Amino acid sequence: MPDTIPDHPPMAPRPSAPRQRHRYTKILEAAGGFARKGLESVDMAEVAARADVPLGTLYRYFPSPVHLMLALYRHQLEELQGTGRTTAARFRGRALGNLVMEIFHMRVMQPAVEQCLSRGVYLPDRDTTGLLREVDALSEKAVASASGDAIAARVLLLAITGLVQSVRNRRLSLFEAEEDLKKACARLSPASEPGYTLHQGA
Repeated sequence: MPDTIPDHPPMAPRPSAPRQRHRYTKILEAAGGFARKGLESVDMAEVAARADVPLGTLYRYFPSPVHLMLALYRHQLEELQGTGRTTAARFRGRALGNLVMEIFHMRVMQPAVEQCLSRGVYLPDRDTTGLLREVDALSEKAVASASGDAIAARVLLLAITGLVQSVRNRRLSLFEAEEDLKKACARLSPASEPGYTLHQGA
């Protein structure tokens, strides 16, 4: 994985000032288009140009394409979690199916993000390790909140990882993987309703 090279400068923390936050968000929005390609296609100079920010600003927050893609996915999970909080408890089962399918599609449709997740290793003293931990914690918290069961949440997330790999390796069609994921939700969360609607945000 590219982030194992030790010459990356440290990643600056997320900004708190409104102007810098706006720039940071613009960078992530611009990065979204590159996430749909492979990691090797993430052109940092082009991301900076599309976000209309100096290249130095981009590198200050994201020293490599790996940092950028993991931060993008963290941002998407935070938005997803924010949406989930507004869902009433009586729709918990339906919310679980939608949430799990949303995470699955975000990973399938964003190869650059998926490459970072599937190759990511928790290495000591790496800021990418911090990003991976945040992504894992956000995913587990969101799915556990929707399912009401932390163990079921972890199993569903592992199922997502396996199904994404199966689709990318052409061992399963997208339809077959979606059907398997629906069945997994139904098995692991009896309250889950089979007739949920799918909203694709990625």
